[in-house]
Amino acid sequence: MNELKGVVEGLLFASGDEGMTVRQLAAVMEVTEETINHMLEELKYDYERVDRGMMIMQSHDVFHLTTKPEHSEYFKRLLATPQSSRMSQAALETLAIIAYKQPITRSEIDDIRGVKSDRPVQTLLARSLIEEVGRKEGVGRPVLFGTTKDFLTYFGLTSLEELPPLPDNLGDEEAIEEADLFFDRFNQIEEN
Repeated sequence: MNELKGVVEGLLFASGDEGMTVRQLAAVMEVTEETINHMLEELKYDYERVDRGMMIMQSHDVFHLTTKPEHSEYFKRLLATPQSSRMSQAALETLAIIAYKQPITRSEIDDIRGVKSDRPVQTLLARSLIEEVGRKEGVGRPVLFGTTKDFLTYFGLTSLEELPPLPDNLGDEEAIEEADLFFDRFNQIEEN
């Protein structure tokens, strides 16, 4: 049972701001909704302890893993602290995908990376390296992302044509790894 509780916790963490419903959790874990409700109650109880920094919040039918409001003073300090200019591996991968495949939707980025890209996309938007460039035709009209002029400036490029070409014989994942190496070199230079 503890393993199931850990899986529920991990799924809520991985789902980020979107959260998950009991039905979604039950489907992913292939257990009953009753089992999920029991695990959620146990997790809520675990998080009520003073020495825990997280809690489970329910908004309508969606459950989220979030920080405790009583710790908000520390989170404000964190946000006020200047961040390192080094980007995470996830942000670099996401940036490489957008640079070479733009315009591209978040779900298309997720498909290439094989994981959700919400947080890396938010980081890149906050750093003004990418921007919304329109909406894709079709169901839901998802947002299309592309790189910005700041992206070109940051990487010392005058146009996207200056991006190093990717070998034609590589699949999507290999091509993005190759592009990722290019961006990672700049990231290391920024650190020094």
